[in-house]
Amino acid sequence: MSFPLLTATAALPAIGAVATAAVPAARRTAAKWLGLAFSLGTLVLAGIALARFEPGGDRFQLTESHAWIKDFGVRYELGVDGIGLALMALTALLIPFVILAGWHDADPLETNSSRWRPTQGFFALILMVEAMVILSFEATDVFLFYILFEAMLIPMYFLIGGFGDRAHSGSDENAAAQRSYAAVKFLLYNLVGGLIMLAAVIGLYVVAGSFSLSEIAEARANGSLSMATGTERWLFLGFFFAFAVKAPLWPLHTWLPNAMGEATSPVAVLITAVVDKVGTFAMLRFCLQLFPEASKWATPVILVLALISIVYGALLAVGQRDIKRLIAYASISHFGFIILGIFAMTSQGQSGATLYMVNHGISTAALMLVAGFLITRRGSRLISDYGGVQKVAPVLAGTFLIGGLATLSLPGLAPFVSEFLVLVGAFAAYPAAGIVATTGIVLAAIYVLVLYQRTMTGPVKAEVQGMADLKARELVVVVPLIALLLFLGVYPKPLTEIVNPAVQHTMSDVQKKDPQPEVEAAK
Repeated sequence: MSFPLLTATAALPAIGAVATAAVPAARRTAAKWLGLAFSLGTLVLAGIALARFEPGGDRFQLTESHAWIKDFGVRYELGVDGIGLALMALTALLIPFVILAGWHDADPLETNSSRWRPTQGFFALILMVEAMVILSFEATDVFLFYILFEAMLIPMYFLIGGFGDRAHSGSDENAAAQRSYAAVKFLLYNLVGGLIMLAAVIGLYVVAGSFSLSEIAEARANGSLSMATGTERWLFLGFFFAFAVKAPLWPLHTWLPNAMGEATSPVAVLITAVVDKVGTFAMLRFCLQLFPEASKWATPVILVLALISIVYGALLAVGQRDIKRLIAYASISHFGFIILGIFAMTSQGQSGATLYMVNHGISTAALMLVAGFLITRRGSRLISDYGGVQKVAPVLAGTFLIGGLATLSLPGLAPFVSEFLVLVGAFAAYPAAGIVATTGIVLAAIYVLVLYQRTMTGPVKAEVQGMADLKARELVVVVPLIALLLFLGVYPKPLTEIVNPAVQHTMSDVQKKDPQPEVEAAK
């Protein structure tokens, strides 16, 4: 039996979570280094998986399959295509930076033991989220995926509610209440989506007699599985609703600004750059593959919702006074682009959507983490409390600018490639949708440049005087992310070679071909 690489990649951070949680409370520094070591080991295993993956080979590779709950046909079944592998690698890449950026976020607030915060618990929860997210990108059994989809909510709930942002304008009691509200809202929204999905998962088993993606695909191919039109549509809606909450898609998005605003900046990155990607990934992996006809039936409505997300999120970002909530609303707009690319049902759109998931993860991590370093120094999330930062902390301001330019998809930075492909795919199939989506680009330029102007330029405010520039640990966090944004912006080929074959399989699932360009014959 070959080495179970996919299991090991998910198991290592889970083991790390247990080991980190077991570190005595007095050994906070040891807990931090142990958590970082396990996250780096996971990154190494993800790199080995990338090296062993053959882009032109079988659809699902590095597969594992073992009986789990025999009476119900549930199997522990894993495999990755190019899309799942890219997102697995993104997760493994970001977690070490999340841990480094949050190095002091769970330190004791003061010497008073009543306000002691469990440092080892903070890093253990991050590693547990990593394990569940990676395994969800690998799962090819629908029931296994559902268990992971729901289970990851628990550590996220504690990270949001138990380790909130210290830069809160109100009293400690008010800050705790806001964190509790954000955590409960996050949990309830996602639990409702998950319960609806559970009903759809059960319905799928009743109809197909299996939870295995490969078995369902084989049964559909040989004609032994045929879903009634109404049944397929209802099952699709059950799955899609849960994924739209997780993504999030308008109007199911309202939990995200609260969660990102109240969480620490590294946890906010964990939410939008890692956990939320499970929703958009699942739309490609499960909605389109399991319910191809229903996916095409629902496309017009989903495209309208995606366009509303793009414009609505960008407009609200323009009007924000809170830095972290601005980035949250910008992410809602970006998720609209991802979903637009998925349901444009073109190879350019779906390739762009997958690249967008990866590139958005990197760019949002860069911007949010630098914003977190800025907020920690000043102790405020309000844009109006800043001004002239570039004169006292030029490196911080420069990295903040690059993260912002990546967020608005400046040519030469990685998100531009993905946004361009999404728009090309949308224009090819739905020109009107492509035209509306371009307004999101204009609005992104407004909210990013205005944010930079108000915080970094102009006279130096008294509260900003003496602000320290980025330190060595913070540079270790930010510089590699910026380097990746530049590299993938000018040379995205390593990523597209992995993703494109998986996209072609997905296009085949829904029996769609790219629209042919209409060219007038030469006279």
